[in-house]
Amino acid sequence: MSFLGNVLWFLMGGVLTGLLWWLFGALAFVSILGIPWGRACFVMGGLAFRPFGREAIRRDLLTGRQDVGTSWPGVLGNVIWFLLAGLWIAGGHLAAALACAVTIVGIPFAWQHMKLAALALCPIGQTVVPAEVAALARRRQAETVLDTMRSRA
Repeated sequence: MSFLGNVLWFLMGGVLTGLLWWLFGALAFVSILGIPWGRACFVMGGLAFRPFGREAIRRDLLTGRQDVGTSWPGVLGNVIWFLLAGLWIAGGHLAAALACAVTIVGIPFAWQHMKLAALALCPIGQTVVPAEVAALARRRQAETVLDTMRSRA
């Protein structure tokens, strides 16, 4: 089902949203300082090309350890990103979501655009994995929090 969804997504405008991400990524690579943002744009652009069956998740949630993108430099990077490009990409995804939500058939596509719009606001520190892997990482994190809470009680 994911394959069919991705094919329909790509043919019905997904290519445009992926190219939008890649455009901002190429612009970010113009300066050496923009390379982290450019890298994130190309990763998220790949998700925008085929979002069904894949999901963005925080890297520290996935790996169990923080890195530059998930610590305070990543927060600072996301603030800069938000001001320079995040709002524009998120606005594009929101407009596409509204257009897709007009029909019942377009609702799954609108939902994907909404997820991509949220991701566009702060992509630094995120990575793209299969949806099952993201669910397992979240479940393990929840188990860790629950164990911690039980040990304190």
